[in-house]
Amino acid sequence: MRKEINMRTQWIKFITVLVLYLAFLLWVESWWGLVVVPFIYDAYISKKIKWQWWKESPTPEVRFIMSWVDAIVFALVAVYFINLFFFQNYVIPSSSLEKSLLTGDYLFVSKVSYGPRVPHTPLTMPLTQHTLPVLQCKSYIEWPQWEYRRVKGLGKVELNDIVVFNYPAGDTICSAPQYQAQDFYMMCYGLGYQIYPQGPDPDSLSVTQRLRYFGDVYAAGRSYIAGNPQEYGAIDTRPVDRRENYVKRCVGLPGQTLQIKNRIVYLDGKANKEPDNVQYTYYVKLRQAIPDGLMDELGISMEDLQSLNTAGYMPLTKRAVAALSARKDIVERIELNTAATDRDIYPLNGNMHWTRDNYGPIWIPAKGKSIDLTLDNIAIYERPIRAYEGNDLEVRDGKIIINGKEASSYTFKMDYYWMMGDNRHNSADSRYWGFVPEDHIVGKPIFIWWSSNPDKSFFGGVRWNRLFRFVDNIR
Repeated sequence: MRKEINMRTQWIKFITVLVLYLAFLLWVESWWGLVVVPFIYDAYISKKIKWQWWKESPTPEVRFIMSWVDAIVFALVAVYFINLFFFQNYVIPSSSLEKSLLTGDYLFVSKVSYGPRVPHTPLTMPLTQHTLPVLQCKSYIEWPQWEYRRVKGLGKVELNDIVVFNYPAGDTICSAPQYQAQDFYMMCYGLGYQIYPQGPDPDSLSVTQRLRYFGDVYAAGRSYIAGNPQEYGAIDTRPVDRRENYVKRCVGLPGQTLQIKNRIVYLDGKANKEPDNVQYTYYVKLRQAIPDGLMDELGISMEDLQSLNTAGYMPLTKRAVAALSARKDIVERIELNTAATDRDIYPLNGNMHWTRDNYGPIWIPAKGKSIDLTLDNIAIYERPIRAYEGNDLEVRDGKIIINGKEASSYTFKMDYYWMMGDNRHNSADSRYWGFVPEDHIVGKPIFIWWSSNPDKSFFGGVRWNRLFRFVDNIR
């Protein structure tokens, strides 16, 4: 009787697991997983394979060690599966979104919101992005690499959403640990300009000559890096899903024309709402130190004060500017920082004389939409066409050549987005490295599950008022 009850229980477990598993396969639209069904059947019903053979071992040490191995393997597989298709943890590492999201905020990131991606590099160590700790080697195997495909989700990226995505310019890196997080392309151009400090004024050149000049600057910088492996390491590449995770606010959608005029983002000629806690940098001259209580009230961090001490300016919200301006006993002068350079602005290979505060107009590519290509705009769209959509592209004799044929237009295969940080003068974002392709989108932060102030220790640093705050309410 007991044997029949146990068998009935096993059949119920098997059917439950099988239904859930088949529902999952239907969701991801992949029937290769059916090869696992016989093993599920064996685990619950036939039991031909000794899945837990070690429980019958006469050696206590074997039973003890293998029980831990079994638990660890199960946990790693479960974490890998959950992180891949449902949600993952993300911590805000920098101040680029302050004061909307703060350094030390831990986010619950939903992958179901926009639809999880089928992994590009499926063989990876769980809980790592690209590098194994301690060993400092790759945490993934580059083969196999699957084509981009996204499982159906609950919705799409919407304007002003805060989004987690893979860093587009992170496709190429210097392998030396101290340089891995730096923008490889900016490094190349920066070094190239140093090699040719007396180069021609690009504005004095024809369009074709200007494109060639910037190409030579980049090639010189890349050649210098390649020739100094003892400093920079080897030049390496990363697959899409192994690039650094970034979090920014989407301020431009596919098909929209974006322009920044005097710091305000315009979409199709209409001003987009600024985030409530948007920050810009201000030159501040103090009469005395800002009291700790006022710093806490205005959200001014030690990092902000360090910026003031080293650079003479600090990031402030409109509310903080108003409050400090009213404190004549503390502040002698406060003035918006309008200084801006144009050489570090996207596209790096076609200086448009745009700046972080006055940028564009620029059309954001949309899937299935075409754009006329000219020598004046090819620098803007070269990277999406070449790097993100896998085409050969070159400019030869004043003509644009794509995949060996002269091209006057191009139809995009993916949607693209424009991402910016709310800390507008302290954010490495689309103004510096361009569009975010749809295959780089990771997920949507849902709520802050933990928050700790890095300037304070232990429980004194816990930001209790931020715990379980929904990110959608941070506008």
